[in-house]
Parts: sequence; C-alpha cells; structure tokens
Amino acid sequence: MRWLIDAEVLGAACVDAAESAGLQVVGKLFHTFPATPQGPGGVTATVLLAESHVCVHTWPEQRGVTLDVYVCNFGGDHSAKARAVMDSLGALFLPQHAERHALQRGSTKAATA
Repeated sequence: MRWLIDAEVLGAACVDAAESAGLQVVGKLFHTFPATPQGPGGVTATVLLAESHVCVHTWPEQRGVTLDVYVCNFGGDHSAKARAVMDSLGALFLPQHAERHALQRGSTKAATA
C-alpha cells in the first residue's frame, strides 16, 4: 500500500527505474493529494527525462494506478528502456489486473533531410 500513498517513496522508485534502464533524469516532482472520506489521498510522481518522462498517478481508495512512460529521441530507439521502466514499476504494485497500451510514434530511424 505504501506505493499508493507515499509520493517520496514512489518517486524514488521511479527515478531508480529510469536510471537503471539507462535513461537520464533531468527533473522530478512528487505530490500527495489530501485524504478524502474514502481514505488516504493518492499521489503523483513525475520524472522528467532527457528522453521525455515517467508519470505515475495512484488512487488508493480504488487500489488503482496509471503508469505513463514516454520516450523519444531522434538519435536512437529507447523502446526497450521504456519497457524496462514499465516492467520495474508495474512489479511494485502486484496488480491483479493490468491493461497495457504501447504506441509507436513516428519512425525509429533517424530523420534525414
């Protein structure tokens, strides 16, 4: 449950996952939302990457999580690194159900003029 309600702990896990995958962290913001009558507030952990971002939102009252890992770089394909981050963070929550959507935007080849 701590991953759902502790922004600092979740944020540190996001940073660790990104760095372990070989991505460059350039900024971070972790936020805890106030408690509601349904229970503790959720958290958002956002990690800015040189390659784009990692963002996690939690809803502890529903035991729900969204994970967004977006990478882009005209100099190389970072898809495997994004999958490694997603796998690492997904494993923290031990989901009973998960939906995964992967989008390939543009070409993985460097643009030429």
